[in-house]
Amino acid sequence: MATVGTARLRITVVVPARDEERLLPRLLASLAAQDRPADEVVVVDNGSTDRTAELARAAGARVVVEPVPGVWPAAAAGYDAATGDVVARCDADCVLPPGWLAALERALLDDPAALAVTGPGVFAGLPRPLRMAADVLYMRAYFVAAGAALGGVPLFGSSLGLRRSAWRAVRDEVHRDADVHDDLDLSFHLPPGSTRYVPGMAVEVHHRPFTSVRALVRRYRRGWRSVMLHWPGRAPWVEPQRRARAAPGRSPGRTR
Repeated sequence: MATVGTARLRITVVVPARDEERLLPRLLASLAAQDRPADEVVVVDNGSTDRTAELARAAGARVVVEPVPGVWPAAAAGYDAATGDVVARCDADCVLPPGWLAALERALLDDPAALAVTGPGVFAGLPRPLRMAADVLYMRAYFVAAGAALGGVPLFGSSLGLRRSAWRAVRDEVHRDADVHDDLDLSFHLPPGSTRYVPGMAVEVHHRPFTSVRALVRRYRRGWRSVMLHWPGRAPWVEPQRRARAAPGRSPGRTR
């Protein structure tokens, strides 16, 4: 178990899931194999019609039901339900390395000023040339482009950790909109400079973004909309003090 001295953080892992009976067992198995076990696992059933909830309960997870469709409504419901000091987030199609939670905890213990930590994804199931291209054109491009739009480190939804106190501070500001990227939206609402990039939190992610041109275009469109909802009030050229005070943007689809 990763600790500093006798310090330890209670960690809730939140997994949004909809019709994930095929991939969810791999994720839950990798959670069970962590060097530093989770204190609580919350699987958010986002309207599944398969055995997602049943498999989650069988693995010992607490199931929370969120009927509003979309990753952001589901993730937010999980964050609201979490009881840990830290809310860790991953996706149902991930496979976590054994040291993932230990790296997350160590980063937050070593840096009390950090409110959130994040790591990259490594695409699985693609031939090596395509995997390398996906890493450069999608994963690295996300951190570079989103980081420039944000003026800091953006969260990556498949691998992040957030102090629950930070979530409580922003939970009424975020959009909870199915048509924005939840990780980027949340990034804009955290105080500037409060997120840390942790290479040791790299996770294996499914190649879903590349299953069709339509799926890829939809993700880029959501990314653009996520940025436009926050500019100019939370743009990087605005002073940090003004950004922190900026009223949250609203969208027609926003729910709470």
